[in-house]
Amino acid sequence: MVNLYDEIRQAISGENVKIVLPEGTDERVLQAALKLHNEGLVTPIIVGPLELVIVAANQVGIDLQGIEIVDPVKFRKMDEIINRYVELRKGKTSPVQARIQLKDVNTLGMMLVFTGYAQGLISGAFHKTEEIVHLALQIIQTKPGVANISGAFIMVRENQRYIFADCAITLAPTTEELANIAVESAKTAKTFGIEPIVAMLSFSTKGSSVSIETKKVVEATKLAQVKAPTVTIDGELQFDAAFVPEVAVKIAKGSSVQGNANVFIFPSLEAANIGYKIAESLGGFESIGLILQGLNMPVNTLSSGYTADDIYNLALITAAQSVMSGE
Repeated sequence: MVNLYDEIRQAISGENVKIVLPEGTDERVLQAALKLHNEGLVTPIIVGPLELVIVAANQVGIDLQGIEIVDPVKFRKMDEIINRYVELRKGKTSPVQARIQLKDVNTLGMMLVFTGYAQGLISGAFHKTEEIVHLALQIIQTKPGVANISGAFIMVRENQRYIFADCAITLAPTTEELANIAVESAKTAKTFGIEPIVAMLSFSTKGSSVSIETKKVVEATKLAQVKAPTVTIDGELQFDAAFVPEVAVKIAKGSSVQGNANVFIFPSLEAANIGYKIAESLGGFESIGLILQGLNMPVNTLSSGYTADDIYNLALITAAQSVMSGE
């Protein structure tokens, strides 16, 4: 399998994808922006008060020449952005209130994406995921027919790649939410070169244990199969029955997954978060994300302990979503 990032670079080459980095006073954000600018595949747009961004860059010796900085006060298209924001808010925000609200770097950054000035956004350096998700739902909004968003990681090790979801958004998904997570995760898989084989995970395999929790996974599986009839989706499955063909033959006979799953849908946020961190720490996988699934345009957030390289990589992922998703 070709390296994921090599595939992405090839796909986005010449597309002039603009990605907003709204936390322009963070050193690692600036380092990532410089790397993106120098490489020339993705055009970074830094958002923040111009003077503060320049001071932050000077402190770490970063030359921002040639990189666009959008100042919430001085941006040349600010009046247009304000008008669009007022229109979007449908009477809930006046132009005066909008001007104040758009001084928030994430709000302005989202509007840059919403209006087509940029194609995606990455945040989370010093803003909480909950705050970013709230703004994304308010401004970018969900795709038609998508009732809930979810958070996925691409798990990469050498030439292996898998999707884990929902790792950050929905604490205890309902049956319908779990089905939606499965369908959107299959789409994410296709975007990044994975032909999805989706496993709906549980502590039970095909009725080996019966409880409220296992019944929910069974019903979510049926609903996901209806929503995405051309995608291989099966459950409820324990992880080994989903991933190890020899185990699947013994305890999941007749399963369409047959131990070959590459998209793993966890029954709760707790399980998913634990699962991806085990894969990182014990399995040596790199987790790429967090990818927010189900939005009209790509908005992604940084996971804890991020580096400048993580931001750079997530910018490539975000650019790829805008080019490769076909949504």
